[in-house]
Amino acid sequence: MASEGKLAREPRIGAIAHRDTPTCRLDQRLGDLHVSGDLCVVVNEQGVVLGDLRGKALHADPSKRVVDVMDPAPSTYRPNISTHEMEHAFIESGAKRVLVTDCDGRLVGWLARSDLARSDVEGALEAQPQSPAGPILASSPQLRR
Repeated sequence: MASEGKLAREPRIGAIAHRDTPTCRLDQRLGDLHVSGDLCVVVNEQGVVLGDLRGKALHADPSKRVVDVMDPAPSTYRPNISTHEMEHAFIESGAKRVLVTDCDGRLVGWLARSDLARSDVEGALEAQPQSPAGPILASSPQLRR
């Protein structure tokens, strides 16, 4: 992490990552998930990212298990990456959204390209609601519609 120079004061992606990320487990059935958006991150009991469900996979046959429809290798980035570096990574990869994980692969949250496109990222740091609970199991009652 930069501690000197012109990038030292630049925000890090861990500070602006969306932390209220719905999560699910490998053995869950899609019909048991309660996800309002279009992302569910597959994690193990320790919160380590194993894959993700997006778009069509998330809305496939409700009797299918998560393990059968997930993307087993989503790109992840560490929270100490600067927003400047992440902008370049988004451009190079063409991704619109990425997962943020710690050095042990545990989910921190997700980040959209549009989060970096804000004219004042430092203002976004103050505006971004941070959930102290972090990721939320997608079958928990708080996500039920």
